[in-house]
Amino acid sequence: MTRTLRIGLTGGIASGKSAAAEAFAALGVPVLDADLIAREVVQPGQPGLVRVVAEFGRGVLASDGRLDRRALRALVFADSAARRRLEAALHPVIWARLELLAASAGGPYQVFVIPLLVESGSTDAVDRVLVVDCAVETQRRRLRDRDGESEAGARAMLAAQASRADRLAAADDVLVNDGTLEDLRDQVAALDRSYRAIAAPGD
Repeated sequence: MTRTLRIGLTGGIASGKSAAAEAFAALGVPVLDADLIAREVVQPGQPGLVRVVAEFGRGVLASDGRLDRRALRALVFADSAARRRLEAALHPVIWARLELLAASAGGPYQVFVIPLLVESGSTDAVDRVLVVDCAVETQRRRLRDRDGESEAGARAMLAAQASRADRLAAADDVLVNDGTLEDLRDQVAALDRSYRAIAAPGD
């Protein structure tokens, strides 16, 4: 039995990944979100939390035993080595859950939303890499307006991710999200037709 076509949806912070994923879901395409899974696997009793505590100690736990996300973020945000340790601890757990969900999700093809697809070197795990792209200044503006980030904070967040050029170099397909939501949905609809054709039996 052949595996369902996998589209790896990625992009920088505030590029519009969530809006693109929602547009695919509205067309009846299974969407598997690595960020949602990442939050699930660090709940109390879950294997991801066990691995994070083993790596960073109980100082990353709140008084109720849950992950203290702020404490963990403070540890890894400005420390690339610590960030790599966190990724090494969580990525195998996240991918195991993704594989489990994908096996039962069905669909004409599947969209894997993986913000760090390029940074983690996981592009080979999907069949096509779809990058949601916009100007860096647009990302900074959205972070300021949407999330209340300072200009310095927005720049730091962008600097911690792969560059726009690196993501585009890894892309098989690109969604340009500098316009309206309707523009983005039109592009998703066109890609949906293309992906369905690629995934169709006998093609």
